[in-house]
Amino acid sequence: MMVDTGASEKPDPAVVFMMEKEEDISFASGGWKRGKRVTMEDFYDIKTSTIDGRTICMFGIFDGETYQKTDVDFLGSERDSLRDDGSTASTAVLVGSHLYVANVGDSRTVISIAGKAIPLSEDHKPNRIDERKRIESAGGVIMWAGTWRVGGVLAMSRAFGNRMLKQYVVAEPEIQDQEVDEELELVILASDGLWDVVPNEDAVSIARAEEEAEAASRKLTETAYTRGSADNITCLVVKFHHEKKVPVDPVASQDTKEKATIESMRVD
Repeated sequence: MMVDTGASEKPDPAVVFMMEKEEDISFASGGWKRGKRVTMEDFYDIKTSTIDGRTICMFGIFDGETYQKTDVDFLGSERDSLRDDGSTASTAVLVGSHLYVANVGDSRTVISIAGKAIPLSEDHKPNRIDERKRIESAGGVIMWAGTWRVGGVLAMSRAFGNRMLKQYVVAEPEIQDQEVDEELELVILASDGLWDVVPNEDAVSIARAEEEAEAASRKLTETAYTRGSADNITCLVVKFHHEKKVPVDPVASQDTKEKATIESMRVD
């Protein structure tokens, strides 16, 4: 599922797909509304596929026009050398009991484990000590222009595209592997339009307070908007419901039914 441009108060129709166990179900939908910006550069994507009988789910947030091969394709497809578009990405791939998270740029993924907000990605900012060292070692310069920027232009240290700064602004992702167990309550993927004004702990608290993922994503984007975010806001929420069934035989092991609901919302 991909959202391009436009404005709507209604979520997209739900997409239902089976998880690894036949009794486990996931629901996916997205919604957005017109915000403070005239143009929309964010978008999200939700994909599912079955490989060797196993369901694979991919969730992505993209801010701008996903990783090294994508970067080469992105640069090669743009024939106008005077244009210098770019994009960030934060993606999560659910495979069985593992959630693999990768990011390039300042879109972020945060999870809630037993109510605690835990970031699974670290923003690629030019003033990050390791990023600054890498850029300066390559001959780049970090300058202050309202915020720290590469060459005084780009406010992130990794991204797709941005051909004029490509020597310093790489598209190599950082990857995390998170085990999915009963303590994992939800996942939030969002562009910097959310994270600029909503701290990780607030985002998790807001999302946990809503029963449905759709309501959680809508509440998060509305909160970012009312707190004065001047950027595009795109948010995708994955909620896990671990429902235990008490077996007829008390000695038998409990069956655990899990389902994940995925919703997304954006404000442009």
